[in-house]
Amino acid sequence: MSKEFEIVREFEVDATPEEVWEAITTGTGGYLWPMEPPEPKEGGKGPFGSTVTAWDPPHRYTNRSEDVGFPTQSLNQLDHTIEPREGGRRAWVRYVHSGIFTDDWDNQYDGASKHTDFYLHTLREYLTRFAPRPVAFATLNGPAASTAPDAFVLVQRALGLGDDTAEGARVAVRGPGAFEAVLDYRNPYFVGLRTDDALVRFFGRNHWGAPVGISVHDFAPGADAKANEAAWQEWLNGVFA
Repeated sequence: MSKEFEIVREFEVDATPEEVWEAITTGTGGYLWPMEPPEPKEGGKGPFGSTVTAWDPPHRYTNRSEDVGFPTQSLNQLDHTIEPREGGRRAWVRYVHSGIFTDDWDNQYDGASKHTDFYLHTLREYLTRFAPRPVAFATLNGPAASTAPDAFVLVQRALGLGDDTAEGARVAVRGPGAFEAVLDYRNPYFVGLRTDDALVRFFGRNHWGAPVGISVHDFAPGADAKANEAAWQEWLNGVFA
């Protein structure tokens, strides 16, 4: 049965309103995934066939789609309000994701709500540590076996994360190649690893009946997105071989 939803988050970040604006309009590959920049006017074309319904740089940006292309959702709206703090040196952001889910509402809402927290955390990491560096973005999903209830636990163990390893810890990661990273985010559903040049994100989407996913935001000069994708895909497939 169709039912409306609304997910609201507010936060402050050590970035100017202009830097936040650039991230959410033209720099989405740094924290989310690359999207076509919106046409800069009300009524303009937004990403994924949406329409820009509010455009007031760097204070308000909204896009709305009434044909999202998914059978489980019929309406999607993303609204961003940005206000200066501390004389414009910092920004306050209000993010509202709303729309209509048409199937399995509780599961869809739970997944969207938890993903929102992770994506907005990654946005803050990007703004305070990497913006406006160019990004090589890669994303991939695990095999069918990664939909199992314990799949995300297996991924974390394969990475070398102990059950008691907490956010903020520096860890020796066993990925496609061994590397050092900071565990910048961790809960039962997501893991975030930060290196000097990259944000590597792990999505325990098996909790919602989908495969485990990985996204790599690589800010190193000359970074190769296809090579990153191939390396992490081989690693993830190996976890479930």
